[in-house]
Amino acid sequence: MTTTRDHLIGLLLGAEEDWPTAFEALVRRMGLLTTADGIEHRIETERVTIEPFNLRDKARQDLCIDRLAYWYYHPREWLKKASLMDDVYLLNSPFTFQSMEKHSAYCAMLRLGMKVPNTILVPYKNPVDNARWAYTSAKYNRSFDLDALADELGYPLYMKPFDGGGWRGVSKVDDVAGLHKSYDESGEMLMHLQESIDYDVFARALTIGPETMVMKFRPELPMHDRYEVSHDFLTPEAGQEAITISQTVNAFFRWEFNSCEMLVKGDQIYPIDYANACPDVAVTSLHYYFPWAMKALAKWSAFCVATDRIAKTQVDTEPWFAVADNDQLDYDAKIVAYQRLADAHFDTERYNEFCATTLSHIDEITYEYVTSPEFRSMLTSTIHQTYPTHEWERFEAHFGGLLTMWSDDNAHLAG
Repeated sequence: MTTTRDHLIGLLLGAEEDWPTAFEALVRRMGLLTTADGIEHRIETERVTIEPFNLRDKARQDLCIDRLAYWYYHPREWLKKASLMDDVYLLNSPFTFQSMEKHSAYCAMLRLGMKVPNTILVPYKNPVDNARWAYTSAKYNRSFDLDALADELGYPLYMKPFDGGGWRGVSKVDDVAGLHKSYDESGEMLMHLQESIDYDVFARALTIGPETMVMKFRPELPMHDRYEVSHDFLTPEAGQEAITISQTVNAFFRWEFNSCEMLVKGDQIYPIDYANACPDVAVTSLHYYFPWAMKALAKWSAFCVATDRIAKTQVDTEPWFAVADNDQLDYDAKIVAYQRLADAHFDTERYNEFCATTLSHIDEITYEYVTSPEFRSMLTSTIHQTYPTHEWERFEAHFGGLLTMWSDDNAHLAG
């Protein structure tokens, strides 16, 4: 007699409709999944609502994809409870949110020997909202020479919030006047000064579980044009290093759904932003790469629930620092060692086997969905919600063309 297990994936959402609709459609199309032990797995999804909860209430979900708790504290506390009491698997862990900012990621990657640009943290420009500020500042804050710090880094440089996201508060500083203007405008934001890198390519990597897509990124353009469809813009060596660094920071901090930014000069990789609690997966941003992201998220979620993957919510620095502090290993050898640690954390070999057997139809159902009227309806709805009426036709053609390119490139996946 065949055993069937039911699994529920919760989606904790803010204002998003596009990717949740696509994710739900893929999960519906999966049907019953049979693992190597002969057990059938039925996976369903639900959108999590926000309401009072008793700490002893048992959570229904097996896994929760969180897109909200990085700013909304009530659901964050529900996630902590669901993890600690009910073993709900979380993407991402709320226990490392404090580290999900640029500063901690810079520090960790510097310790691991990554080529993070020279960076200085400066005190607040304006007093923080705390009655104790004046006394503490007068007694302990040391005066500093902002101009000298900038000279140490060299112009141009960048000033950006230590915990920023979505390019909030980022400014390029070309001279002393610009330096003081940017610092004056920072207000109560805690700022980094960071040297600029003369780079060839700006790359952005989206990592979901053990899968990473490194994309050519053009930050100076509007969001719908920032991801350029380019398959060979990095050398194989630089491409692999970008993947390894991205998976290293995720495995180190226990993040499983994260985007990372890096500057590439020749084959040199310079990490500049490696922490995003809510990575961009909008169809109007990723366009061509959107099907890959949805497929990877569906695969990783199915693997976690069907194999009863145990969540690791806390950072364990010891194995990483053992590699970092080993003077017998050069940079390239450390990169190889970090990839092994990342693969072990994500159980990559077992995941690949699961995808090849239990999810052998995932490429076909993804292709079928992306080329269906159902997907086109979702895309049209998203365009209408995102852009003014007079731009609808333009963006229908823009995104429709890019996704047609994806379907043409992936026609071999059709059943």
